[in-house]
Amino acid sequence: MSSRVSGPITEASNRLPGDLAMWFFILAELTVFAIFFIGFAVSEQLNIELFKQGKAQLHKTAGVINTIALITSSLFVALAVRAIHQKNNQLSIQLLTLAQLCSCVYLLCKSWEYHSLFELGFTIETNVFFTLYFLITFFHFLHVILGMVILGFIAVKAKTDSYQHDVSGFESGACYWHMVDMVWIILFPLVYVI
Repeated sequence: MSSRVSGPITEASNRLPGDLAMWFFILAELTVFAIFFIGFAVSEQLNIELFKQGKAQLHKTAGVINTIALITSSLFVALAVRAIHQKNNQLSIQLLTLAQLCSCVYLLCKSWEYHSLFELGFTIETNVFFTLYFLITFFHFLHVILGMVILGFIAVKAKTDSYQHDVSGFESGACYWHMVDMVWIILFPLVYVI
């Protein structure tokens, strides 16, 4: 699906932003994460005390920092979409750069968290809690990296003025990033808090 934009975002119709192919991809990604989350929740019900002990070892402050970093990055991406609709390429590139910086905070904080757990002797083989913890969070970690690559790609395309008449590619990249952010908002309370 291709979308043509000729005016500011306030004139946007009720159309689905981005390309239809990206929405199918996002749906497939969400399905995989949903399977992970259901598996985690079922395993937790079967091993309540083990999961309680496992969660006590996690760094909730790091999780909060990562939540703030990703939500802030999504805000910058949303503002970048508005800027590209308004034909303000320079502002959209700056906002995508800020989103990338927030993503770097996430990557650094998450890497530190992994390192801290390894130093304490927790690995993917420790028990079922840490197996699922490392699988789910590292899978999401890889998605953040992919999302950063996509944001970088659309920033380069914006710099070359490729979204002059059709912003669906830009919107698709933004939709993917919001999906990554949304998954973390579900992942954080499920794995760290509840």
